[in-house]
Amino acid sequence: MGLTIEGEPMQTDATVVSTATPSQASGRLFGALFGLILLIGGGYAGLHLVDDLSIVRAHSTGPFILLGVALLIALGFEFVNGFHDTANAVATVIYTHSMPANLAVIWSGIFNFLGVLTSSGAVAFTVVSLLPVELILQVGSEAGFAMVFALLFAAILWNLGTWYFGLPNSSSHTLIGSIIGVGLANQFTAVKTGTSGVDWNAAIGVLRGLVFSPIAGFLLAGLLMLLLKALIKIPALYRAPEGQKPPPWPIRLLLVLTCTGVSFSHGSNDGQKGMGLIMLILIGTVPTAYALNGAVSGGQVKTFHEVTVEVRQVLDTLDHGVLLNGNARDIVTTTLQRRRLLPDTIPALSALMANIDQQVGNRPSLRSVPQEQMGNVRNDIYLANAAIPLVLAQPGLSDEQSKVLTSWRGLGVKATQFIPPWVKVAVALALGLGTMVGWKRIVVTVGERIGKEHLTYAQGASAELVAMTLIQAADMYHLPVSTTHVLTSGVAGTMAANGSGLQWGTVRNLLMAWVLTLPASILLAGLLFIAFKHLF
Repeated sequence: MGLTIEGEPMQTDATVVSTATPSQASGRLFGALFGLILLIGGGYAGLHLVDDLSIVRAHSTGPFILLGVALLIALGFEFVNGFHDTANAVATVIYTHSMPANLAVIWSGIFNFLGVLTSSGAVAFTVVSLLPVELILQVGSEAGFAMVFALLFAAILWNLGTWYFGLPNSSSHTLIGSIIGVGLANQFTAVKTGTSGVDWNAAIGVLRGLVFSPIAGFLLAGLLMLLLKALIKIPALYRAPEGQKPPPWPIRLLLVLTCTGVSFSHGSNDGQKGMGLIMLILIGTVPTAYALNGAVSGGQVKTFHEVTVEVRQVLDTLDHGVLLNGNARDIVTTTLQRRRLLPDTIPALSALMANIDQQVGNRPSLRSVPQEQMGNVRNDIYLANAAIPLVLAQPGLSDEQSKVLTSWRGLGVKATQFIPPWVKVAVALALGLGTMVGWKRIVVTVGERIGKEHLTYAQGASAELVAMTLIQAADMYHLPVSTTHVLTSGVAGTMAANGSGLQWGTVRNLLMAWVLTLPASILLAGLLFIAFKHLF
């Protein structure tokens, strides 16, 4: 096998595809181990899903069939995500022969699972909050399902296309573009109903993180590479892999540790995007089981009531004597669509909170809210939570008033933004399985086709160390970032710092995929949303 660099053939006798494959016996062992993990995890997720649905009173099997199809497609998105992003995590350990390929993907899958399991879910709901407010409130409607299916199909189709050509494309970038496409299509197809489109302020904030992170990855990985060369004088660290020979054990340990860190970080950030979409599906199809967090009970419900009383007192001092004239929920919804306070927003918000308190305040837990009311209570809490920042932005608020409003927001988030453990397990398994099936194309690109020379041990460790650090920092600020963008940019940065040079043909293809991802996913998701809206 050979690659061409600026007209010169580059021999790849040590490529991943031909040398990193373990023996057939070892492959069968690792395959059996992963199959066992898949069986146990799938059984756990399935049993807990059935248990959750046991409280649902349905008059037909239609909602359950729709739920099953939607969940399979959502997990398919995470499976394809594994082709791209998780493959980057195992690229260096496979390419440098630090771990056999099958063991590496299982190892990565385990730490992806731990990353997903320990994640807060905040990134998931940051992504979901970019969607038009009325589609979130009516996620169980025809338009709501059109939205979910359009997002998933657009992301899957674009990811498969870029994977086919071996381009490490960003699943995060694709999903954000799909959300923007659905928002624009929703706005253009319903201009007479006052529907909202894209919250550009929120979208730009998210896109800023997606753009900044690869630049930071390039610069920081390059700087780290220079520091390593200046401070650590171990010649073997700066050599490319030779045949199937693994690196010396200290270098091997370093590469395994950085692979572990990237895998864990990827799970803690990227895995959340699929979880957010799955929660939308669950809330839309079976709100009885998933609209409210049943774990909120006892003293927490009492605190919710007490803080609601305090918030209404604060709002009464801010309404300037304006009386409510109309339906409170409709007024707050319109406020969010226009993204500014209306003259009667504050009295409407106070009335909405009074209604929430009436439904929730005297309950022993949120699980005891009547089934037929759960969806409406969740929507009311969502609306109030989303409107509070507009109130907090008003001048003249005291610190105590801001503290009370912020406290209610935190309680509202806990009541509505939760992710069951079985969802995390299912997403982690889908990511791991995708990595196991589709890792080869991306690993070859990362290892051989970005620089003019093969990836060295130091370059792989530098790129992965920077990637895991940046992803964890993004988690702290609840921002989605792309493992793919950060890691491949980091590899390019180490190549530049090492004086290895870059294969500009590959770099150009990567940049083209990154640049085209946003408009392509916007257009694809918008068209699919319109088509699915008519279909449903």
